[in-house]
Amino acid sequence: MDYTTIAQWLNEARNIVILTGAGMSTESGIPDFRSTEGRWRNIDPLTVATTDAYAMNYDVFHDFYCARIAALDGVTPHIGHEIIAKWQRTRQAFIATQNVDRLHQLAGAAQVADLHGTIRTVRCGRCEQEAALQAFIEKETCTCGGTLRPNVVLFGERLPAGAWDTTMQSIQKADLVVVIGTSLRVYPVNQLPTMTNGKCIYINLQCEDDVAASYTFDAILTGKAGDILQGIDQALQLK
Repeated sequence: MDYTTIAQWLNEARNIVILTGAGMSTESGIPDFRSTEGRWRNIDPLTVATTDAYAMNYDVFHDFYCARIAALDGVTPHIGHEIIAKWQRTRQAFIATQNVDRLHQLAGAAQVADLHGTIRTVRCGRCEQEAALQAFIEKETCTCGGTLRPNVVLFGERLPAGAWDTTMQSIQKADLVVVIGTSLRVYPVNQLPTMTNGKCIYINLQCEDDVAASYTFDAILTGKAGDILQGIDQALQLK
């Protein structure tokens, strides 16, 4: 399917939802911690980003999130983030993301549902008081004696109710949903594309057979998100 058709759908849509995942962030140079490279090649990050690890193995938990915070140093939004921010302004598109880096906000998006929280702020895991990011990095404790943690959703925790409810309601009334850079493996976010009666577009480096079979996509575009979004945006400007 060519970009002209997608541009037409965007022009016709009145309620647009854009849902992004890790593929958006890796194009800005943020490492994929699920890969087998680097410090975590012998440790599955999915066993570290958990409530159990936070409670029982804080040193490893702390090292992992310090590495993720350090990986943000010098990272900036790419052209895809900027285009999505522009669509929010010009087309009132609703943005929801699984990413915790807030690159959408840095690109100028005013309102974003951070479904998995953000790694850029921290709080005490005991009393919930907010704390400085540097205090977490230096492994300080809260005044109540509790350990600090990033404001991310760990495996074993519920998604933020406000972000989830708003996203679900937006998806249900959307006439166009654009899913970008996510493998659709993580529950419950992977259920969101099934909640729309509108058209649904899937943009990712690749589309696994089971994903294509599990969802009713009206268009599947494979490649880098930034390149594809740029192509669609150029087609929009020609219409």
